[in-house]
Amino acid sequence: MFTPVRSRVRTAALALSALTALAFGATATTGAAAAPASVKQGPTSVAYVEVNNNSMLNVGKYTLANGGGNVFDVAVIFAANINYDTGTKAATLYFNENVQRVLDNAANQIRPLQQKGIKVVLSVLGNHQGAGFANFPSQQAASTFAKQLSDTVAKYGLDGIDFDDEYAEYGNNGTGQPNDSSFVYLVSALRANMPDKIVSLYNIGPAASRLSYGGVDVSSKFDYAWNPYYGTWQVPGIALPKSKLSPAAVEIGGTSQSTAADLARRTVGEGYGVYLTYNLDGADRSADVSAFTRELYGSDANYAP
Repeated sequence: MFTPVRSRVRTAALALSALTALAFGATATTGAAAAPASVKQGPTSVAYVEVNNNSMLNVGKYTLANGGGNVFDVAVIFAANINYDTGTKAATLYFNENVQRVLDNAANQIRPLQQKGIKVVLSVLGNHQGAGFANFPSQQAASTFAKQLSDTVAKYGLDGIDFDDEYAEYGNNGTGQPNDSSFVYLVSALRANMPDKIVSLYNIGPAASRLSYGGVDVSSKFDYAWNPYYGTWQVPGIALPKSKLSPAAVEIGGTSQSTAADLARRTVGEGYGVYLTYNLDGADRSADVSAFTRELYGSDANYAP
């Protein structure tokens, strides 16, 4: 049996303290235009960062020894939460103090990555309160939450949203159980709100198996989907081309270098276009990273502290 790969210790991220209301103001600008990244041939490489413990800037510290291109193409802020407001009886987007700090300091936590050509995406995760992506009681409720997401992307100058349907604990606080329409309504509304941004799927939970409703299949509305079990190979069960899928998933420093290399070799050999990594920290992980970059891109990785 596989063990879900997320760290179970997310004290701040999973806090059930007072809900923080989002005050959506003027849309943030991304500052200077992103510099063109060095040309890199091979799969898109994704790095999740647990911002309770680590800096987003770590993603930009790795380049390929051959050509100097970025090792990572997408950096994921892990994680915001979908909370439940018992007063309004509605889902609400919540940032713990560490996620809020990253967003508030976008000029020095997000923009430097974007200026290197790295996309920065916000992951959204359940928080034990009963609210999840799969139990909105109406299309309007799903659309309202989608607007909170797209407003956040606009406000902080982000490049998209990642859905991770874990830890919702459907039914808590009197919330409903997963239904077939909820996630379809949510993804459809979000894609309509931000047609040119990234929408990705961490392929786990009730939402991931409820992608079609009322003749609408939202599979094609995702840019990427990936395997949620690190150290394994599992093709996500979503109708996307291989170029948008990561059957490989590794935890940097947690998955052996030989396994990371094998998964990268299989990614290239079987024609998949994405390689997922998790838990990039502030240590020099160039040996772990090189284990997969040699197979993905034919190059070692350099680390610049």
